[in-house]
Amino acid sequence: MIEIVLHSEVNLKGYTLIEGFPGAGLVGPMAASYMIEKLGMSSIGHIESDLFPPIAAVHDGVPMHTARLYMDTKNKLVVVLSEFTIPQNVVYQLANELLSFIRKTGISRVVSIGGMPAQKQSDITYIISSDPETVKKATKEGLKPVREGVIAGVSALLITGAREFKIPMTNLLVEVDPAVMDPKYAEIAIQGLQKLMNIDIDLQDLEKEAKEVESRVRDMMKQAKTSREHYSKAEEVSGPPSVG
Repeated sequence: MIEIVLHSEVNLKGYTLIEGFPGAGLVGPMAASYMIEKLGMSSIGHIESDLFPPIAAVHDGVPMHTARLYMDTKNKLVVVLSEFTIPQNVVYQLANELLSFIRKTGISRVVSIGGMPAQKQSDITYIISSDPETVKKATKEGLKPVREGVIAGVSALLITGAREFKIPMTNLLVEVDPAVMDPKYAEIAIQGLQKLMNIDIDLQDLEKEAKEVESRVRDMMKQAKTSREHYSKAEEVSGPPSVG
């Protein structure tokens, strides 16, 4: 089971949802976390599931869920991020739950931020969108449409599902070296987002803060892996539950 839990009643009609789940180069979490900090976004909810690793994030001494939602009323944004890699067996359920949440709350647009592996990296932000008008505007602003390729994970299911429900969905992609977590990737992605949505975000502190996010997410991923291995071994020792 996966459930999006809101901590209070909020009106998200007409908002844009920014999805920043971990992927190649950790572009999504770095960009999303920086936006949350610089825009002073408020926490509005979390995502919970018995399929998620049993871990909690601790920031400034405060324990919190590892998959969270934040809101910015000025720019009408909702940011959803996770500090652990979404397990493969959860991807479909999570994407469906997000689509249901988007439709139920009246969110009008979805933007996914991620990285795509490349032998050489550039400062170009690439775009895939279900909305021709978004592609036209992005092209004028210097973003480069992807004509052929493959996307994967939650964002792939979101873009196909959003198209079915006629919800504009856009993927912003940055070329990355998967072995390197560079704050520059997040900077390129946010610059692309600013051109697309006319959002003012100060990038002066991005390098320092993005490195902290990258280190934190790496630690969370290690803990999640260790936790899964620990529980798998425990199940092997105890054996399957008896029936009768």
